[in-house]
Amino acid sequence: MSPDLGGWIEATFGRRPRDLTAYERALTHGSQAAANYERLEFLGDRVLGLVMAEWLYANFAHEPEGALSRRLNALVTGPVCADVGRALGVVPHLRLGKQARDDGAANSDNVLGDVVEALIGAYYLEYGLEAARDFIRGAWADRIDVHSQAPKHPKSALQEWAAAHNRRPPDYEIVDRSGPNHAPRFTVKVTVGKLAEASAEGTSKQEAETAAAAALLEKLGK
Repeated sequence: MSPDLGGWIEATFGRRPRDLTAYERALTHGSQAAANYERLEFLGDRVLGLVMAEWLYANFAHEPEGALSRRLNALVTGPVCADVGRALGVVPHLRLGKQARDDGAANSDNVLGDVVEALIGAYYLEYGLEAARDFIRGAWADRIDVHSQAPKHPKSALQEWAAAHNRRPPDYEIVDRSGPNHAPRFTVKVTVGKLAEASAEGTSKQEAETAAAAALLEKLGK
């Protein structure tokens, strides 16, 4: 653990913590200690979802529920949270067991995304919803308006394309799974009949399927 964790927390969140215990736990992987980030991640995930939902509700006042849901889902994915964590400088402060370090957990989107949500949970517990809202809006400020229209999920877009062209529904198949349990890698192949196929990797089955659908859409020129 960095000797100046308090200074980093203050620089990151804007307030110096009165007690570092929750933040230390938020940065602790299960390979390091039983008192790890999982419970705080559960809490922080809900806080992030609430803050993002109210933000989108206010910013996109004329969009229906489905469009807001697509925006929300695109903004709170593990990879997005992990990118936020990297930008904030989370990695040097992670507490990982030796095996997790050797397996590359410090670069895992799963781990970093969970840690960011756990840190949000810890900050919320200490300073409340208003402070958590300010932090989230600052950390996600350059992401909230990226899409002029609500992004369509790649799997949904591929399904619609196949239906519109009288093709069989997309079929997803896991062709490989590698890596340790805390940082798995899935390779998924998606096919639309015998017309076309594409493969992609992800840190979860869902992420790999989404990436494969996006790759196939690109191949189809969509």
